[in-house]
Amino acid sequence: MKKIIAVLSFSIFSIFANAQYANTKIQVGQKAPALEFPNPDGTVLKLSDINEKRIVLIDFWASWCGPCRMASPSVVKMYNDYSKKKFTNAKKGFTVLSVSLDKDAAAWKAAIEADKLAWPYHMSDLKYWSSAAAALYGVAFVPQCFLVDETGMIIGKYNHISEAEVDLKKLLKK
Repeated sequence: MKKIIAVLSFSIFSIFANAQYANTKIQVGQKAPALEFPNPDGTVLKLSDINEKRIVLIDFWASWCGPCRMASPSVVKMYNDYSKKKFTNAKKGFTVLSVSLDKDAAAWKAAIEADKLAWPYHMSDLKYWSSAAAALYGVAFVPQCFLVDETGMIIGKYNHISEAEVDLKKLLKK
């Protein structure tokens, strides 16, 4: 009986913990909100330009976020594993767009280099939790990521990068 109560208690706790971290602003099937922010060099990037005929993993993170930094190797691995693969409808393949909730440009740039985030798409308004991008996407915690298909539709939202790979595999050209 104690075992059953323990299992039920853990299950209920898990449900509430996951609900606490559920993003309710963005829904799978909706058009991805437009993003237009500076990269580390100050050049403004647009999601619409990056996304054209390409699947994009939008990864919200920050240099000061321990779980984000621990997830960086998984994001790098996903980029390396999928950026050169062929996809059914995405003629330009797959890439990552890193959206930082940093407020210190030097720390942001140093983390990109230290974590070997080799893709060319990084953006931030350097407004920390007041980030306009975070507000648009309902991001209340990091890391958090969204998978956007080649037409600009949200096809997945995840609390951990590993969850995105299941959906990405479905899009590969057979």
